[in-house]
Amino acid sequence: MTLSDEDATRANFYGLLAHLFYAPPDTALLEALADEGLLDTDGSALGDAWEALVEAAAVTDCDTERAAYDKAFAGTGRARVTLYTRAYRRRYANEALLARLRADLAALGLSRREASQEPEDHIAALCEAMRHLIATQNLGLAQQKRFFNRWIDPAAQALCDAISRPRCSAFYEQVGRFAKLFFEVERSAFEIFDAGTQPVKPASNAPPTIPGRSLN
Repeated sequence: MTLSDEDATRANFYGLLAHLFYAPPDTALLEALADEGLLDTDGSALGDAWEALVEAAAVTDCDTERAAYDKAFAGTGRARVTLYTRAYRRRYANEALLARLRADLAALGLSRREASQEPEDHIAALCEAMRHLIATQNLGLAQQKRFFNRWIDPAAQALCDAISRPRCSAFYEQVGRFAKLFFEVERSAFEIFDAGTQPVKPASNAPPTIPGRSLN
């Protein structure tokens, strides 16, 4: 089945966020972002956040951003900001949460690569899983909603707020702001889907297709 323009855009956004959360942007990605146009969102907050991210990419130095990423997210000892969603949830103990997540991923035919040392609740892995559900498996909205509501939405606001703080970097402030608004749009669209009406369409022009960080 061919993806609609809206679903292609959603999948590309998830792929872009997976890439940016997994590792700092290289020069090619920064240049690709800087060359992107505006989103067709009629002046929405998401469109403004995308514009700010594009502008930030245009003035970001790859080497400087690599050092900032390592210091903020992967520093020796305790990082300034954790990208593991369990840190922003209180309902389950860590191992119970991961066991449930692994069971859900297995039911969808996904699993962590043997070479990967990252637990499955890393936000990059969850974004990549959503990209896979949309673009590769082409699952229906009900299954996408179930995964999003269980594994991304409960941690999204707190995690993105932590990333957006100035202690990370000017570029990742914009990444966090854009991610938060994108997740809010996803949540609202799934709520509209639950209500039985036509979901609000995201921007019609897709962002760059970024190589994903596949789980399977």
